Amino acid sequence: MSRPAYLGKMHLHWCEACNVPVLGKKCGCGKNTKKVEVTPPGDIRPAFDYDINRINSISQKQFNTPLIPDGHLVVLNKAPYEDRMDEIVADGEVLASLRFEIESCEWVLLPRLEGARRIFQGRDKKDLKKWVVIEEAIVPFILKKGASVLAPGVLDADPSIQKEDEVVVLNPAGEVICCGRARMTGKEMREEQRGNAVKPRWNAEPEPQKVKPSGQSWDDAVKANEKILNVMIETSHAFIKNVAGSMDMKVSVSYSGGKDSLAVLQLVDDTLDDYEIMFADTGIEFPETLENVKKVAEYYGKNLKTASSGDSFWESIGVFGPPTMDTRWCCKICKLGPIARLIDENYEGGCLSFIGQRQYESHARYISKKIWRNPWVGNQVGASPIQEWTALHIWLYIFRTNAPYNPAYEKGYDRMGCWLCPSSSLADFFQLEESHPELAKQLNSHLLAYAEKMGLSPEWVKYGLWRYKRYPKVLQELAEKKGISLLPSQEAPKELHFEVATGYRPCKAGGMSADGSFGQAINIDTLEESGLLNPIGKVSFIEGAASVSFGESRAQVFASGNVNGRSENEKALKKLMRMVEFSVRRALLCQGCGVCVGHCKHGAIEMKEKGVKIKESCIHCGACIEVCPLVKFM
Repeated sequence: MSRPAYLGKMHLHWCEACNVPVLGKKCGCGKNTKKVEVTPPGDIRPAFDYDINRINSISQKQFNTPLIPDGHLVVLNKAPYEDRMDEIVADGEVLASLRFEIESCEWVLLPRLEGARRIFQGRDKKDLKKWVVIEEAIVPFILKKGASVLAPGVLDADPSIQKEDEVVVLNPAGEVICCGRARMTGKEMREEQRGNAVKPRWNAEPEPQKVKPSGQSWDDAVKANEKILNVMIETSHAFIKNVAGSMDMKVSVSYSGGKDSLAVLQLVDDTLDDYEIMFADTGIEFPETLENVKKVAEYYGKNLKTASSGDSFWESIGVFGPPTMDTRWCCKICKLGPIARLIDENYEGGCLSFIGQRQYESHARYISKKIWRNPWVGNQVGASPIQEWTALHIWLYIFRTNAPYNPAYEKGYDRMGCWLCPSSSLADFFQLEESHPELAKQLNSHLLAYAEKMGLSPEWVKYGLWRYKRYPKVLQELAEKKGISLLPSQEAPKELHFEVATGYRPCKAGGMSADGSFGQAINIDTLEESGLLNPIGKVSFIEGAASVSFGESRAQVFASGNVNGRSENEKALKKLMRMVEFSVRRALLCQGCGVCVGHCKHGAIEMKEKGVKIKESCIHCGACIEVCPLVKFM
């Protein structure tokens, strides 16, 4: 389970009089608000109709009734989890969490106490599902000691309950006592005389449900937050004026089709007359994004400069394999390279780009400065006027100004960008099959072909395992349970071709990074047994990967054939990647000629039956690498 990340102030409050979310302690109506406790970082956002319908359909499936009544504003808070999980807030209460279960590939509703009260209290439980009724005598043990519900204390239970289902526990009067996960079936709860029936997650003394009057709109929420928004907007306007006035550069807005860059564009348009819109078409954008970019340029009446990578992604995936969270070669080829060319061709002397970056998005952006010089994209200075804004600040500003936002947000997506980004959740890829089946089919055909080439199963694709080089523990356990191999098949190669993604780029943690690929599986055991990475530097191995350090530089070689390198500067990084390529080539294709043995002044190389082996006495001088015929002549 991912841990909560504190990336800024927790803003969410609720006005009980107006029944709307407020991003501060006082509502526009003049009354004080109550704070809503959500999981950090607290980057709350509005729930669109699609989101509410999904919540209600899952609630209907699980409990036989919807959770959200008509006419109530709902906000969602993305909470840390192995995949995607949103906390659902309405009427100032956290009603439930909706999370995507990786193993079942389905959404599951986890009701909180207030959500459970709305589902069960005042209704006949026979019309509902997933309920457990317990004896009044055991209620104090649950509430005061946090005890589990034991089977002997169960009076009745919905017979449709299956083990691991989310259930609601009621007292004989039908009041909610706790919510949790079933540890046995409903039938077993009725019949067994021992064992845990339910593991409570939330418990509290019985209370009436807290449903407030309906009928609020997002216009009401904008009005309630007007003073708070005015302060944020004025601060951002001043920032834009000061930065633009202090730099002798042409001004652009880097627009992605997402809400954050749209808010920045609106803020800049409020403040400056002379600016242009810049868009990087990666070739893997949502169709809605491409249409929205055209609409936005027309709406603001500004010159649109587009950098397009065409079919570069699909031409490169056969070489590098699918991009992963660890090796996102796609960013270099499809985005940074085209943007660098666009700036070089259109902005002599460089440009100042206002960018939609916010601290609530990630730790890397939390620690980022508001103004920075991009060390890879030539002559570009980036500046973010919305660094301290939450997603709800952004949306309220967009609703207030009627800015033309991307309609893909109304189809269940909470972020825009490349539709096959490996940083997306597995839930997003299942969402893609529903919203854009033709795109999902295109991606899956490439992934399945790659899996077959590498000796990996279709399940490796289904569960989104292609997005990782270093698998999280939860996915390792899933793979073991399902019998899914995480390591490619490793046949002895007849020849090796190595390519590095164009554009060594600054990585999030600083320095430079590069991604390369041999285009086929690599036998990591052979690398370890031969010791032929040792001449580069200090080497370590884990299942399916090797890591080698060279001064301040580091590279990782994965069984898939991908190589990821990081260093302080481009020159050192290029040298490292070259040495890794040569060393892997030596290990896998060694002919046992012994040339390197005679060149080692330290006696650290010995002949073996099938080649050579580098001994532990190697001092990592690298002298043997360049003399190898595989390096000199291939």
